[in-house]
Amino acid sequence: MSISRHQAVGAYRRWEPTAFDADTKAPAEQTPPEEAQAVPEPAAAPEPEPAEFESSLPEGFQLPTADDIERMHEEARATGREEGLSEGRAEGIEAGREAGYAEGKAQAEAEAERLAGLADELDAAMTKIDEEVADELLALAIEIARQVLQHTLATQPDSVTETIRAALQQLPQSHAQIRLNPEDLALAREHLGEQLSHGGHRLIEDESIARGGCRVEASGAQIDATMETRWRRVLESLGKDNAEWTPPEEE
Repeated sequence: MSISRHQAVGAYRRWEPTAFDADTKAPAEQTPPEEAQAVPEPAAAPEPEPAEFESSLPEGFQLPTADDIERMHEEARATGREEGLSEGRAEGIEAGREAGYAEGKAQAEAEAERLAGLADELDAAMTKIDEEVADELLALAIEIARQVLQHTLATQPDSVTETIRAALQQLPQSHAQIRLNPEDLALAREHLGEQLSHGGHRLIEDESIARGGCRVEASGAQIDATMETRWRRVLESLGKDNAEWTPPEEE
């Protein structure tokens, strides 16, 4: 015989303990022992029998078998394994991408630094080449100018008279002494005789002075118009101080 849950609930009555503040001296108000014993104890609901449990299931419902449970376990494990593999694969791809990006960035920075070094070396090499070419061009220009002057002095020896006139204009005092190469003395007298006489100037031979130049002295002042001095001043203005004037006869 089985008892249903509703029957068990109907037969159950909750027992309430006596209040602690009740008057213990009034026995008339206390519950008689017979009535206290008449209260039935709550009966526990019996477990449903298998036939009754199965009859309560929906029609067509079947409990899973051991094979079904094992299959569900396998499917759960397979699903978990696949999800784990997918997550691990995604994390691996992301980690590989970050590692590849970092490595590629490092290589790119190293290559950029190397190219920058090569560019600096190229700039330095080009600057050196420009300086060398500029020096060579300047040396060539100086040599051409020297040869032109030598040719002019050799073919036009009377050009020394222009040098003497320019020196006398810078030193306008009278009675000046004009020192020049002995070979230029006759040319100076021929072309400057009247000007020399009018100013009381005197020509003095000086073999230390190369042809085409002169040195004028008057009242303690001096004008150095020798070829060596003029040539040196031209080279100093060009930033050169190691080239010397070569007279035409010493070429």
